[in-house]
Amino acid sequence: MTTTRKWLLKSRPNGPLKDSDFELVSVPMPDVGEGQFLVRLTHFSFDPTQRGWLGGDTYLPAVPIGGVVRAGGIGEVVASKHSGFAVGDVVQGTFGWQEHWLGDGSTETGPVTKLRGGITPEQALGVFGVTGLTAWFGLTEIGQPKAGDTVLVSGAAGATGSVVVQVAKALGCKVIGIAGGAEKCGWVVEQAGADACIDYRAGNVARQIREHAPKGVNVVFENVGGEILDAALANLALRARVVLCGGISSYNDTAEDRTPGLRNYMSLTVMRGRMEGFIILDFAKRYGEGVAELAKLMAAGKLKTAEDVAHGFENCPATLRRLFEGKNFGKQLLKV
Repeated sequence: MTTTRKWLLKSRPNGPLKDSDFELVSVPMPDVGEGQFLVRLTHFSFDPTQRGWLGGDTYLPAVPIGGVVRAGGIGEVVASKHSGFAVGDVVQGTFGWQEHWLGDGSTETGPVTKLRGGITPEQALGVFGVTGLTAWFGLTEIGQPKAGDTVLVSGAAGATGSVVVQVAKALGCKVIGIAGGAEKCGWVVEQAGADACIDYRAGNVARQIREHAPKGVNVVFENVGGEILDAALANLALRARVVLCGGISSYNDTAEDRTPGLRNYMSLTVMRGRMEGFIILDFAKRYGEGVAELAKLMAAGKLKTAEDVAHGFENCPATLRRLFEGKNFGKQLLKV
């Protein structure tokens, strides 16, 4: 091959993502210099946080206009002049939307790592990757559930939420999920093991939460925000903990249609609750610990995964949009 392809950010998105926000380009295949290695990408991870990276500076600098779209991925080393990486190694890192990545082993979110034996690319990007680690550390460190607590999980059929549901059940909690549609709610109960799952499309989420948790919820793991978070705040138990992981309902908002503020935030005062956000990079030094704990749950049959795998490098933008259209079921991936 003499050329390779990249997806570049063509314009800063305003509102829902559009094809015109991105540009697919072909460029010459780079030469491998001393201390470098070349990776051919085989799998990409799709995560709601990418929308934030495209829109402006967040906990990471915004993807620059004309820059490669930031994304996690997995690939195979196809050429190397680096002592730590050999041809044939399967590696993981923040490589971006490009068919080939060239570097010295460092990326803007951390070092490139080799895939552990016995772990599939889908698992490495999902349950044993940032997705599963976000669920583990967000729930156990920020939410701090105790056996017998009632845990409410929004986005419960999503990549992170589905892991939170299962970890909470393994810790002896009553778990109530929130998802969109009968099929997703069915999976959350029948496969992930939640005690109940609320279909937000049926309306009056606050009332539905109250029916399942008449004494209130002890831990809220929030992936959606907006009206869903407001409904949760209306149903807090004494000294509840609200874990702010994401707010996908507002990621596509423009300045004109921004989601209005919360109405029930004073419940935190009345119930002496705590609401805290976190970024998974805060726990980077403990990733190994989290993977080990998740692996124990999987080995014990207490952790199931759902992957939604798209195909074809040309479909990267459309695959990212699936997250914001409610189309993905579990972890959204793309196989090149």
